[in-house]
Amino acid sequence: MRRSIATVGALVLGLATLLPGVVQAAPQPSEPGLSPADQASLAAGIPVAPKAAPGAKPTGPNPFLSLPPDASKVDYSGWAAYLKKQASAKAAARLKAQGAPSAEAKAAAAVVVDEDEPDGTYGSNESPTTAQLIQTFGTGSRQNSAIRILGSLDPQSALPAARAATPEDDGAIPLAGDTGIGAGTTAVITEAQIGDGPHGSAGTGTNDFDFYKLTATAGQTITVDTDTPTGDLDTLVAVYTPDGTIVASNDDADGFDSFLTYSVPSAGAYYVIVAAYSGLPADPFNPASGDGGASEGPYAVTISATSADTDYFAVQLKPGDVLGASVKGAPAYVTVYDTDPREAHGSRQNVTFIYPMDSKLPGGGRAVTDYVATKAGWHYLGVAEGKGSYDITVEAYRPPLQGDKPTQTLFLDFDGARVNTGVFGGTGNVELSPFSAFVAKWGIARAQENALVDAVIASATESLKADLAASGLNSRFRLKILNSRDHADPWGQKNVSRVIIGGTIAESGIGTIGIAQSIDPGNFETEETALVLQDVLSDPAGGPASLNTYLTDASDRVAFVGQAIGNVTAHEAGHFFGNWHTDNSDASPNLMDAGGANFHVLFGVGPDGIGGTADDADVDFGHDAFSPAEGFIGTEDTLGRIVFGVTS
Repeated sequence: MRRSIATVGALVLGLATLLPGVVQAAPQPSEPGLSPADQASLAAGIPVAPKAAPGAKPTGPNPFLSLPPDASKVDYSGWAAYLKKQASAKAAARLKAQGAPSAEAKAAAAVVVDEDEPDGTYGSNESPTTAQLIQTFGTGSRQNSAIRILGSLDPQSALPAARAATPEDDGAIPLAGDTGIGAGTTAVITEAQIGDGPHGSAGTGTNDFDFYKLTATAGQTITVDTDTPTGDLDTLVAVYTPDGTIVASNDDADGFDSFLTYSVPSAGAYYVIVAAYSGLPADPFNPASGDGGASEGPYAVTISATSADTDYFAVQLKPGDVLGASVKGAPAYVTVYDTDPREAHGSRQNVTFIYPMDSKLPGGGRAVTDYVATKAGWHYLGVAEGKGSYDITVEAYRPPLQGDKPTQTLFLDFDGARVNTGVFGGTGNVELSPFSAFVAKWGIARAQENALVDAVIASATESLKADLAASGLNSRFRLKILNSRDHADPWGQKNVSRVIIGGTIAESGIGTIGIAQSIDPGNFETEETALVLQDVLSDPAGGPASLNTYLTDASDRVAFVGQAIGNVTAHEAGHFFGNWHTDNSDASPNLMDAGGANFHVLFGVGPDGIGGTADDADVDFGHDAFSPAEGFIGTEDTLGRIVFGVTS
């Protein structure tokens, strides 16, 4: 069973105080037609779009690679399931294309490291500070760059006690049924029904929710597992703190059933909700705060709070080392910590189908993580969430452009182009209109077109080149940025990637603002394409993704439009240079922020809500939490992933 989880950051809303004599801020838009309950679900990383059938390819572009105009229409759980289904075949095809040994042959040749902790026990390697040291792994001449770690997870056993369903109404935190967990009980199993409460379809119709209360201590793991053997119920689950903050959530771990684990940071009461897709309450203290229409039916839920077994292994990495780890067997979770140590990339999924064909990173396991080191020292690989044996493939590589001193070139194409959109899931060769076709739609005169192109180039260059060079992390960072106005088209030459800035959804056949060809930690494939389509960005004011929404008479239109399009360009290039999406709703603006209602953050709109004024933000690459909707945990260093992937 695939186990997945989304951990939630705080939802930050921009507020403006109006003072006499101050230009009124443009209101920050929200996604049209989105109910408060849907907003709560999206903030928790739970999608609200209609779902594809299990195993089928969802409609629309791959959201891990694209910048959807409306996140509420994206079937994230369907895409995760589809990518998992495709991952093994893609990994085998990648090895074949490279002329590399099969995964089985590579595994047989790898050096085997056995876990020191005796089978049947836990407690000796539970954290980075107590990790088992592996001295033989690394990219040095006397080290092994490929190993297999064999071990076993042996958590505390918990036989669940049968518990009767809580009498209705249990649809809010104050009404939650007490499980007894933490007061002599470690696990319970309950059979209940969504829809039988006063707010089900036979009552108010706002959706029925079932809340359960438990108490846990620091270091324990809360586990919630639902099963729906009969009926049409599609469950989702979440864990709340007493103040109503969601700290963990999940939808679709096994088919349409849900499963999550949550590592408890501090002792106290926690509240579990079992609901139906897409049915989180807008207010967990109000049982009538759903928006209706969710599925109903019977379910069984097992809830526990126990001492888990988590195994950590310490490996030494050098700056620029590209690490991949793929786990088979019991663990549902694999993670890597940096030198701080801080969790850098935790994963309960395998979406390595997104890696390009030239990527050397492993990808055949149940869960896969990737990481680019920025500092020398001990880093920490961990596995958790399961019971039984495991086999972790761990590989490290140096940046592929190192050695013969080639230079990565990024070509910004404003002229329109014939593009084979098949690489993005599109229909094949299409003609994309040039950037010049959109300039007037932002109220910018044709005479200012060159100034606008200059602003886009300057914005992208500052983000993708100047900031990375100034970071000082990599003295060998080299990136040449060319553009179609000032340079001959180098596309097709060695080590040239491009971003096409122009075209529309109708022309491309791809329903997105931007999309990249791959996510490539380490930049193994140096010749890729991304699109930054212009129709949504130049739509009339109103939607959160239109730049016109943020333009007023007070705006420097050239400066703002150039900055925003440059940011989106850097975002898409950031994907094929190795970055995943980051959280667009937290307090850390990042050029890899995902799309959604908070597009103004990616565009750099300042507190006054108006683009092109003095308070606009310089949005950069850096440290930020992963996007909750995409299922990864930890803090991604979006600058560090690029600065070493683009190395001469």
